[in-house]
Amino acid sequence: MKLKSSLMLLFVLVLSVSISAQEPTSAADQVEKYKAQLLELQGKEDVLRTRVAELDEAIKPENIERSLAGVGSTRPEELREHRRRQLSIERDGVLSQLQTIEISRLRLEGALANAEAQAYQESARPRPTDSNQMMIATGAIPMWFVFADGGSVALLVLGGGALLYRRKRMR
Repeated sequence: MKLKSSLMLLFVLVLSVSISAQEPTSAADQVEKYKAQLLELQGKEDVLRTRVAELDEAIKPENIERSLAGVGSTRPEELREHRRRQLSIERDGVLSQLQTIEISRLRLEGALANAEAQAYQESARPRPTDSNQMMIATGAIPMWFVFADGGSVALLVLGGGALLYRRKRMR
């Protein structure tokens, strides 16, 4: 029973080593990610620009007058001024958001250009898998070494097996 649990633990350890050795994302993946972010940012920018246009229209004196036509007051000038201040504050907030988005867009465009250049360089570079296949075909690397994830997994399995064998013999 202990032998089975030890083997299962060893198997899980081997799998975790293999899974953690995945490649980082390529530059082409980064380019796609940046393009998607740029599209999302442009959508937000369009919404904010539309809102600024609406606020510019609403802040005109005749439109403020029209929006307060149904409200009765002994001081209509104060109501109009209050409404104008509210619209101005909202417009300033939207303009600051637009400015932040503009800065983000410029940074994102720079990152996209860098990622595109890196993707181009990666595409021009020979693939490491091709050279590994050449080394395997010529016999420079033993086949078991390649299938054992660079030999580290094979060493781990052999070491675990030797440890289990010693434990079994000592009993």
